Order: sequence, then structure tokens, then C-alpha cells
Amino acid sequence: MHGSSCLSQPGILLKAELMTASRGMTTSQHLKTAQAAGICYITSTYASCSLEDIVATAPGGLRWFQLYVHPNRQLNKQLIQKVESLGFKALVITVDAPKIGNRRHNITNQVNLMKNLLLKDLGSPEKGNLMPYLQMSPIDSSICWDDLSWFQSITRLPIILKGILTKEDAELAVKHNVHGIIVSNHGGRQLDEVPASIDALTEVVAAVKGKIEVYLDGGIRTGNDVLKALALGAKCVFLGRPILWGLAYKGEHGVEEVLNILKNEFHTSMTLTDGNQLQCERQTRRTPMRPPLTPQF
Repeated sequence: MHGSSCLSQPGILLKAELMTASRGMTTSQHLKTAQAAGICYITSTYASCSLEDIVATAPGGLRWFQLYVHPNRQLNKQLIQKVESLGFKALVITVDAPKIGNRRHNITNQVNLMKNLLLKDLGSPEKGNLMPYLQMSPIDSSICWDDLSWFQSITRLPIILKGILTKEDAELAVKHNVHGIIVSNHGGRQLDEVPASIDALTEVVAAVKGKIEVYLDGGIRTGNDVLKALALGAKCVFLGRPILWGLAYKGEHGVEEVLNILKNEFHTSMTLTDGNQLQCERQTRRTPMRPPLTPQF
């Protein structure tokens, strides 16, 4: 994860500019495609595959781990140390979900992951992590900024905060020495009427003043969306729903097609908007104060 990716010339999309966001229903097709494309895959606490299986499926892939903070500190520590030992390259802490929002689409469609999702890595610490939880585990609603020092004390992984939407929180993230921010509204599923991620991006980028990397998650549907995010200061973008659509359409090949469509559209948009100018603006706007996190190819 150490190193940096950037736009090297007009119309060229380096692999790290697109990353796949975490989803609970992890599949081998997700993992293999991400590895083949050379892009990062964020594995969620609520992944339906074990961490060991994820590593075995795509041993050469770039992996970050997204933590939903559990009330049991020992369980959090156990998970973090496990992903670090398995070669995950960053810890992404979810900060916009102290509890699950009112997801009406799930209710309408009778989707209840809380009853049906087997969480293979959320076993009881007292039982040596041998007994997986069948239900969604509780989320620690009391987590606050002061807790970041504890996370920093138990891992050497860079810490990324996912779910930042305001200038004030971005400034606090810098103050607390995190390595990056994912501007995200959780797919619009947590709270109605929150700003779109792209609308919050400029404010957040301006607030961090180039001291840490800023990424965008949510709302990316075309290559032109990727261009907009990069032009507004995002280091890269994460993909969620489009990956699932490709997976449902044609499995691993469907995911590959989605990535290729976005890449080709991005090439076209860069060419038509003068990619050299975008590169110059990105370099002028941000002078990193610490080693950047996105991979270099």
C-alpha cells in the first residue's frame, strides 16, 4: 500500500485509481478480479468468507480491512492483529455507523443479513474464535476521537477513517494523525438527506491541506464520475454497487467488464478534458506530508 499512484499522462488510468469497496457478501470472483486488475479490495468485518480464505483466493492482491468497531475491545484487537499477520495493508475504521440505519429497501425486499449471514471471523475471544457468530455483531456506538490512540497503539497498519463528510471531522482526522480519509455517505443507506459524497469532497480536501490522502466512495457509475472525483482532489475512488451488478450479470467476467467500461470511459473523458491540466492541478493542490497510501504501479 505504500507508494503513490497518479495520472502519468492524459487518458491513462493507473490501476490504483479504481478500488473495490467492501461488501458483506465477499466472493472469490470479487477477489480474483481485483487481484488480476491490480486494484485494492477492502474486506469488511462482515465478510461472508474467512480472512484466511480471502488471502488464499487472491494471495497477491492488495487488501485493506474495514473494521466495524465491536464493543468488546479484545475482539477488535484480535481481528486487527489477525489481518495484520495475514498481510492486509491498512485498517479502515468505519465512523459513520454507530448503529445500522433504517434501510427500507431491505425491509421491502425482506433482506435480513442479521439472521442469515455467517460471520466466520467474529467468534468469541473466550472460545478461541472457534465459534462463529450467526448474527450481525453489535457495533460500539460509544466510539469517539479519543479511541483512535488505542487503535494506533495496537497496530502498525496505517489507519483510514471511512465516513467523513465535513470540514470539521476532516480537521480532527488530521489532528489525530490518521493516514487517510474516505469521503463516504455509506451508499446513502445510513441516513436520509445526507450530502452526496461528491458534494462533500471539496470541503474535505480543502480542510486536510494535503497532509493526508482523501479518497471517494459512493456514486461512481461512469468513467466521467471518476474524472470528477480526481479533479476535485480525491486520490482514488472506491466502487461498490457497480461491482455487485457485474458479479450478478456474469460473475468474475462481469466484474472485469465493469472495470474495463469505467477505464475506457475515463480514458475518453481525460482526453476530451485535457488530462495534462488535471495532473498539474492535482500536483499543485496537494503536497503530501507523509508517505501516500495508494499503490504504485
